[in-house]
Amino acid sequence: MDIEKTKLPIEEGLKNEDLESSEKLAEFIVAVLDSKKARDIKLLHVEKQTIIADYFVICTGTSRTQIRALVDEIEYKLEPYGVVPSHTEGADSGIWVLQDFGSVIVHIFTDEARDFYKLEKLYQDTTERDISSLITED
Repeated sequence: MDIEKTKLPIEEGLKNEDLESSEKLAEFIVAVLDSKKARDIKLLHVEKQTIIADYFVICTGTSRTQIRALVDEIEYKLEPYGVVPSHTEGADSGIWVLQDFGSVIVHIFTDEARDFYKLEKLYQDTTERDISSLITED
């Protein structure tokens, strides 16, 4: 498969140093998740509410298999830019997977886990960023 044909629109003209920006990295991850049909993607700017990250990317996978595919695709798409997670947690269970990219933390849930943990409610005082330009219509 030709690598150029698998590039996402957000990758046009993208340089490694562009992903040093937490905002650009978070937007890139949103686009990757959307390309693999993650559901209910949210991008929360949490910088003022926590010291652990600038952004949370939260989404839902339809199955444990899809959740694993989402995790793998994020890593696959970021690797050519020299970006790797410092830590991944929960990949074995496939119920709630957390990928830590330093300034951006990705949370991928099953429907049940997302409803149970209510992460968006916990961080309801954050700013939800508009991602409409990054996602495709179904």
